[in-house]
Amino acid sequence: MKGVWQTMKVDAHQHFWNLARVDYPWLGPEYGPIYRTFEARDLEPHLLEAGIDRTVLVQAMDSYEDTDYMLETAAAHEWIGGVVGWVPLNRPDEAALRLEHYGNNRYFKGVRHLIHEEKDPDWVVQPSVIEGLKLLAERGLTFDVVAVFPNHLKHVPYLAERVPELRMVIDHLAKPPIRNKGWEPWASQLAIAASYPNVYAKLSGLNTAASADWSASELQRYADYAIERFGANRLMFGSDWPVANLNGDYGTVWRETNKMLAGCSKEDAAAILGGTAAAFYRL
Repeated sequence: MKGVWQTMKVDAHQHFWNLARVDYPWLGPEYGPIYRTFEARDLEPHLLEAGIDRTVLVQAMDSYEDTDYMLETAAAHEWIGGVVGWVPLNRPDEAALRLEHYGNNRYFKGVRHLIHEEKDPDWVVQPSVIEGLKLLAERGLTFDVVAVFPNHLKHVPYLAERVPELRMVIDHLAKPPIRNKGWEPWASQLAIAASYPNVYAKLSGLNTAASADWSASELQRYADYAIERFGANRLMFGSDWPVANLNGDYGTVWRETNKMLAGCSKEDAAAILGGTAAAFYRL
């Protein structure tokens, strides 16, 4: 199996949403091209063109309806390797019951919460959420951290210390200030987070933090720094499709990501483009 993991190409972060089936309060007309239903048939041609073997379908709403919809979709498409769903981490008793339910589904790999939509920027470090995260660790499930800089990345070391058995991954490198060519304190905070061996990161969502005419060269400094700090075995590619369509498209993200990895060894590039995600999510 290890050999398969090393050669598999995995998009570790993509979304679907069906506006007729699930309520997404955050998604309104102001989001323009992504304010519509996006489902598997829309993504499949892009995966075939890029040669992607598996994807990880990530929640787009803190609701059971969204999680159930994703699991149903995964069961109908062989190329969806896993689902990152949702349970109410701040209500541990309820979360435990739902995890027992979802634990019977082979596609359910981990949990995410839209932390950046919470009014309290410190939502994720409250004691009840820590208890919820311990439930994930006990079950071998993962936690995707929506760490939108500057509010959330600083919390990752605290979580890593309180729940050291929990494998967690920072989505989108916590959205570094690429458009403004910013660096600190993002870089220092990412380095501290990366010093914990149970913390991983996604090389994803960078195009929507960049300028309108972005290319690999604009993102290279941030990607290189992430590789230096995490290493290829704790870093994974994700398209963040269809959010990526706000500043590009699937093919462009895939092509420019491969350009960013041109300086890596063949083994490291293979890990970032699939092997790490396959192992982390146990696809």
